[in-house]
Amino acid sequence: MPNDRPPEVLANSDARRLLLERQGLCRPPRRKLKAADLQALIEDLGYVQLDSISTVARAHHMILFARNETYRPKLLDRLLERERSLFENWTHDAAVIPTAFFPFWQHRFDREKEQLKARWQKWRREGFLDAMDEVLAHVQDKGPTRARDLTPGRDGEGGKKPAESAWWDWHPAKTALEYHWRCGALAVCRREGFQKVYDLTERVIPAAHRAPPPHPAAFRDWACREALARLGLASSGEIAAFWHLVTPKEAAVWCKAELAKGTIVEVSVAPAARGKSDSGKPRPAFALPETLETLAGLPPAPPRIRALSPFDPVIRNRLRLERVFGFDYRIEVFVPAAKRRYGYYVFPLLEGERLIGRIDMKHDKAIDALKVSSLWLEPKVRLTTARQTRLDAELERQRRFIGADRVVFADGYLKEA
Repeated sequence: MPNDRPPEVLANSDARRLLLERQGLCRPPRRKLKAADLQALIEDLGYVQLDSISTVARAHHMILFARNETYRPKLLDRLLERERSLFENWTHDAAVIPTAFFPFWQHRFDREKEQLKARWQKWRREGFLDAMDEVLAHVQDKGPTRARDLTPGRDGEGGKKPAESAWWDWHPAKTALEYHWRCGALAVCRREGFQKVYDLTERVIPAAHRAPPPHPAAFRDWACREALARLGLASSGEIAAFWHLVTPKEAAVWCKAELAKGTIVEVSVAPAARGKSDSGKPRPAFALPETLETLAGLPPAPPRIRALSPFDPVIRNRLRLERVFGFDYRIEVFVPAAKRRYGYYVFPLLEGERLIGRIDMKHDKAIDALKVSSLWLEPKVRLTTARQTRLDAELERQRRFIGADRVVFADGYLKEA
């Protein structure tokens, strides 16, 4: 029977800790990470977003390192390229996903086939459709294939490349490769640098995970329930946006049905305080009953300072970030330099369970150093001796992770927010 009582109001501190716990940031950060542990972490997160930008390290590596400082990229390569317990495909963006979830992605592949074909044909008018069969036949015959193997001199990937091969100007063969990857005929078997190497899906994904897709109703239930479990608290829109496997309407219908059955509950979540004049009202959200039962026993996040990737799952939903943490963040990669408030690629700083500021840092290979250009602390946050010590410890961890020789600070690096 559905619960007729008014929704429980959860404190903002509970919502904040729950989000951090569900996103793997309350775990012991120094516990030795083995292959099975990394696999379990990624399964608990659901996926890890990939991105080519590497001012310090690429996003997926920083996401995993933020949760465990013993993480090393070779361990991820092992799971992706040797054990095949992870695969690359698409959620809201390119991501590393547990291969056990592959049957559910087949529904996405079916949906993408027509939608992408129509959209990309309009975008890449010349040659895209003509290249589709030819490209698939090439991979079938020749095996693992890079975009540059089909059109030498133009890789169409991230990293160093000629300006004309940016993503919006993919050559037809590259577009066809991406289409077949997004629609399931091809899979990424490995990367060279950051270039994808494609092969037939049946030669990459183990047969055990290429079972027929679940019934549509079972698929929708899995997508919504597993999203809610990983988010802890969420609206129907946030549930739909987690995997990008179901539509907002499908998620709303699912929430209504499950609420009526009593398998999920509705709560109200207090927003982050904005000061004495704050008038923010609690926001409704859904939760699994078993999630609420864990609230009292959730471990606190470690008190250390951690630099988070702009693509970290905690940071991804900017509206939720501001609502739960009171932290206004915008990635400014695509903002013209003259209009940036902070910088091209600035990392939020998490201290315990509070976002305390942001830092502009990069691996300056010319001087073999992790260079800190700017640090902005949030209002009422001061760079005390203890906080400086915690920041120095995090910068030293980052330095060791990327293999830089030293940490250097630019003159006047501490800025006014």
